[in-house]
Amino acid sequence: MKELKELFQKLEISPKHVALYEQAFTHSSYNADANTKHQDYERLEFLGDAVIDCVVGEMVFVARPDLDQGPLTKLRAALVSTQGLSEMSRKLGLYDYIRLGNSFSGDIKQASHILEDVFESFIGAMYLDQGYAKTRSFLADLFIELVKKFDVDSLTDYKSKLQEEIQSEHRESVNYELLEESGPAHDRTYKIRVVFDGIEMGVGVGKTKQQAEQMAAKEALEKEARQ
Repeated sequence: MKELKELFQKLEISPKHVALYEQAFTHSSYNADANTKHQDYERLEFLGDAVIDCVVGEMVFVARPDLDQGPLTKLRAALVSTQGLSEMSRKLGLYDYIRLGNSFSGDIKQASHILEDVFESFIGAMYLDQGYAKTRSFLADLFIELVKKFDVDSLTDYKSKLQEEIQSEHRESVNYELLEESGPAHDRTYKIRVVFDGIEMGVGVGKTKQQAEQMAAKEALEKEARQ
């Protein structure tokens, strides 16, 4: 386990209350060995979760004027999911500073839920120690490119939506047909069309067949909406 002062130097944090960060990096298993109670990160995790939701929600709202409430909600949820926040933990190397008890076994780098919790508790500690403005700036630097570039289409299952619309009027299912496959083996591009009753409903292009099928279904839904 590394010393927290290394993390402070790396992230350019001048801590006022180091004890807050020590608690933020203490897993509940550590209490058993130290014979302590409520000295782990759970309370700070609660606070950090609220701060992250607020800041990322604001960023999504401002940076993505192209999105309505539904997609905004899905985008924020994807960014602050277990996968999203655990990846932030790994990016910052927070796993190197977690205090674990002897009862913990396994690879902490792969413990996504713990890494998510520690990221949230770290942000909670930063908020109490550094204030909202500093914490908001820190989170903005981490998330802004993800917010701007996130593929919102990946959050919507257009294939299911199209199938539901078709089956509300017909019993048959739509079919997806590969039209074209191009590019080198490590960087393929697929062109696929969706067909119903012999009629082409939409065409999509993607880096995977699944993505191309989703884009084809999206185009089919858009065509239906314009009719």
